[in-house]
Amino acid sequence: MTVTSKHATLLTPGPIETDDDVLLSMGHPSESHVGPSFARVFGETLTMLRRMLQTSNPDSQPFILAGSGTLGFDQVAANLLEPGDRALVLNCGYWGDAFAECLRIYRIEVDELQAPTVGSQPPVSDIERMLRATKYKAITITHTDTSTGVLSDVKSIAALVHTVSPDTLIIVDGVCSIGCEDLRFDEWQLDIVLGASQKALGAPAGLSIVMASSLAMQIFQQRQTPPGAYYASWKRWVPVMCSYESEPSPKYFATPPCHLIRALHVSLTKILSTSWEERLQQHEVASSKVKDAVADLGLEQICVEPSSQAHSMTAFWLPSGLRSENVLPFLARKGVILARGPQKEIAGQYIRFAHMGISATDSRRTDVDKGISALKEVLTDLRLG
Repeated sequence: MTVTSKHATLLTPGPIETDDDVLLSMGHPSESHVGPSFARVFGETLTMLRRMLQTSNPDSQPFILAGSGTLGFDQVAANLLEPGDRALVLNCGYWGDAFAECLRIYRIEVDELQAPTVGSQPPVSDIERMLRATKYKAITITHTDTSTGVLSDVKSIAALVHTVSPDTLIIVDGVCSIGCEDLRFDEWQLDIVLGASQKALGAPAGLSIVMASSLAMQIFQQRQTPPGAYYASWKRWVPVMCSYESEPSPKYFATPPCHLIRALHVSLTKILSTSWEERLQQHEVASSKVKDAVADLGLEQICVEPSSQAHSMTAFWLPSGLRSENVLPFLARKGVILARGPQKEIAGQYIRFAHMGISATDSRRTDVDKGISALKEVLTDLRLG
């Protein structure tokens, strides 16, 4: 059965195309959020999130809250950090800017280590220098920066932090990497991974996802001041998450979005039914196909270093004289939706082509091929015109 009417192919870096079974799950009748049926679904979803992020530590804590991925920034700032704490933000684009801005609102002392150029990531030697010079409570890493397509080397950075500054919490923005990039919570000894439902996890937008390590939870419990938020306070959410995952009688703070959580439950079930290695390879294949097509068109990616190029999306410069606001409408007329790039220094000069979730993993779909074909046709027509 299909519930998806004919529509333009969505190849933006979130939201992405959604599986019919995921959409069908949202047709469930309205239900009590503390009833046994929904409680089981929510509990299983929290447990599957542990598997998704490769943590087997029972003292790690998953959170699923109504909100966008950006709510994860607030959860970190309000619960783990206190006014006057110092944080190092590794900034390789728009989302590093956003994380730093959020932390400053909570009166955190923020140092930003900027990538030397747009489309690159901060050098490891500079990260080490700053960690040795200053005692930081936390370091933040954008795993995939969706504004530029830069993929940060979380594994190497985490190893460096554990060697040079072992008391520093490692916080990873995995919004555009969970489900399509290698990300190992326990093995890499990460403290926080932030996510969202609408990217490679393949559910509709509206869920903020956080995994916190046992160390992060200890630090939260030992904080000297109350959490700096009301809705985002873990004092209120920890009992709720624990009760859904392990108790027959869920506790209540604020009403969870039942239909969205059912959708995520179906999506995670599908993702976890195949091997992780196969899923990573499928995203690598789709990524290579798009990147090769971009190169065949004589275009360059914003991120030029292959080892730093994300597998979830490709951001590339437009031909001289063309701007995204001119190109994207022509693509839409051909039934393909790509995305403008938000990086302020180069806004309008590039576009983003996403290839994650079912567009990359479902062999029956032709999303990526359709996107490539439309892009070639539009750019050829505009160049000739």
